Amino acid sequence: MKAVTLTITALAALAIAPTVGAQDSAAEDPAQIERGKALYEYWCATCHGVGPGHPGTQALDYRYQGALPGALAERPGLTPELVAVFVRNGISIMPFFRKTEINDAELADIGAYLSRDTVGADQGND
Repeated sequence: MKAVTLTITALAALAIAPTVGAQDSAAEDPAQIERGKALYEYWCATCHGVGPGHPGTQALDYRYQGALPGALAERPGLTPELVAVFVRNGISIMPFFRKTEINDAELADIGAYLSRDTVGADQGND
């Protein structure tokens, strides 16, 4: 039942992602994005970094077959809300993270980093 609930929640978050991201892009905080990048590198990049040897990236590359990048730092359209759903609930082999591991403020920073405006950015430097 938890898997069905998570899937429905994730699909709902994906459905609203384009509208939420568009509203938040004007309010980007460079300091929050930098904190988020550091937290992403610490907590997430081991599995979701760019290139081979990152199981989360490889699984997403396989799932999306080139339609979307597997590396989360290169993915357009992510929102803080969608990031929070997966971080707090996990999915497949990805574990969930408790608030004692990644607190709400840190999760907001990671969400800000992953939802930053990447239009025209050099994605190879992430």
